Parts: sequence; structure tokens; C-alpha cells
Amino acid sequence: MSSKKCMGCGVLLQNENMLQEGYVLNLDDDLCQRCFRLKNYGEYQIITKSNEEYLDILKSVGETKDLVLYVTDLLNIEKDLLEIRKLLPNKMILVLNKKDVLPKSVKEEKIVQYFQEMNINFEDIIVISVEKNYNIDHLMNQIKMNQTSKNVYVVGHTNAGKSTLINKLIKNYSENTQELTMSPLPSTTLNTVHIVLNDHLTLIDTPGLVDPKSIVNFVSKDMLKKISPKKEIKPRTYQLRKNQSIIIEDIVRIDYREGEKNSFTLYISNELKTKRFINTNHDDLKDLAKTSYEMKYGEDIVINGLGFIKIVNKGTVDIYLDQNVESFTRKSLI
Repeated sequence: MSSKKCMGCGVLLQNENMLQEGYVLNLDDDLCQRCFRLKNYGEYQIITKSNEEYLDILKSVGETKDLVLYVTDLLNIEKDLLEIRKLLPNKMILVLNKKDVLPKSVKEEKIVQYFQEMNINFEDIIVISVEKNYNIDHLMNQIKMNQTSKNVYVVGHTNAGKSTLINKLIKNYSENTQELTMSPLPSTTLNTVHIVLNDHLTLIDTPGLVDPKSIVNFVSKDMLKKISPKKEIKPRTYQLRKNQSIIIEDIVRIDYREGEKNSFTLYISNELKTKRFINTNHDDLKDLAKTSYEMKYGEDIVINGLGFIKIVNKGTVDIYLDQNVESFTRKSLI
């Protein structure tokens, strides 16, 4: 093993064991075979690393006084946002990524206010779209205003868009030709990667924190591609009476068990097929694990890794999901 790191994922390069991370044919190569094949052929090889390793990295970030960018996907905001904040006492900017996948009618000010009302301490809350280059200049200005040294860490869960954001910052503001490995699959970045943008700013990319309860861990590659939105979502609204249901592909069943006529709006990828049943007397997906919710007025049901369902009125809702996938309720985001 050499002391040279892969420019794509940050792991140490080695030419001794092709089954282990960091393997290269030649130690002079800049990309490990995994990153090379991902970048050139779209092939992905899963490297299993525990969240304990990732948490150790985050704890070491917390021991610095450096600015942290916490990047999250607006369609899949983590339940543990407050816990991660507690782990990192640093100055922090919350970066709400992928605005382009939310409907244009969603007001940015309302989203920012939603997070302000959580009373979590952030230096700033910025809504961005890397895809559309939206608000990237504003983010860069806030980085300059809040950085405590030239080092700025980038953290977040897998598939939040950290590496894509860093590549955009490289393209917009640096002469550096380094590019990180990007993938729609989790666990792409294996170790910290240092990217020198200029004499005053070095971005440090950290591994994505793997969410073991996300649906992305329990579907096929083909379904994963359908789950990940590639363009603006067109919300699907169903007016349901009690004992009616909605099926999303073969992965989620939603039963409206009790309550007055209610509005269910699905914020999920346009690629996913849905169908409505006028009664719940059918067995589709009933072999999946059931969770019941007593919904209050104006709440969402979040399906980890898939998106969310906005429900207007109170009522009883059953969700059928893979037993390993988490769902939870929250105050409506939109």
C-alpha cells in the first residue's frame, strides 16, 4: 500500500488485493479501480464500512473549530438532524440541496422558516440546487463570512449531494481539476478528501453517513434509479375516503383507515407508478410490516429514502413497508 490517496473517494491506494478498497493496477494511477469503473462505466461496487467509523470521523471534525456545511436532500430530510448537530459543536451552515426536484410553486422562504422554527443553531440556512447552479454564489459568500480557518468540512448522509456540490464549487471557483466520484448509490466516498479551491479555502469531504433504515438499502438497482428524482416532481394528490388505499409500485401500501374525506399528496419521483384502490379489501403488499399513525392536522408521513406524503386532515393511516425501512410523521414541510 502506498501513501497516495484516490482522487475520487479518498481511500489509500494499494495494488495487493483486488477485493479490498483502494485497489489499482498501478500505484501511479489517480483513481482506484472502483472509482475508475464508476466514472467510466457506471459500475458500482459496494464497500461495507460501519457507521461507527463514519461517526468517529464526524467526532474528529467536531474537535476542530472549523466551519461545517451540513448538506441534506430536501426530499429526504433526516430525522436525526438535531442529533448530528449535537455531535458537531462547530459553526454550521445548513445547506438544503435539490430545490430543483421540488415543485416550483414551493416558496423558498417557507422552507427556510420551517427549519428556523426547529430552533437548531445554524449560522445560516441556504436552499440550493447544484443541478441548476442556484444560490451557489450566495453559499460561497456565506462560507467566506463564516469560515474560521481555510478548512471547511462538508458532511451529510449518503446521496444528499455532497460530492456533487463540491464538484460544482471546484468548477465555479477553482483552477483545481480534481473531481470527486459521484453516484446515485450510497457509500461512494470512503474517507476524507481534501480539495484546495484556492489559498484561502480547502474543502474537506467526509463519507456520507449511511442510514440503515433507508429504503435505498432494500431495493434493486433498477428500482433505486426510479426512486431517485431526476427532474421537478409533479405532486400526485388523491382524495381518499376511509377504507381506501394507495399503492406505490410494489414497495409501499397506504391505507386510510378512519377519518373524514382527506387529501393525500405524494412527493415522490415521477418515475414511480401509483394506483388507488376504492377499498382496502385486497391483499396487495399486506405481507409487509404495518405501522399505524394517528395523523393530526397538517402533517407529513415520511418514508425514509423515498419522499413524503402530505396529509391535510386528521385520521388513522396504516403504512405497509419493508420491516427494515423507517417511516415517521412530522409537521408538513410544504
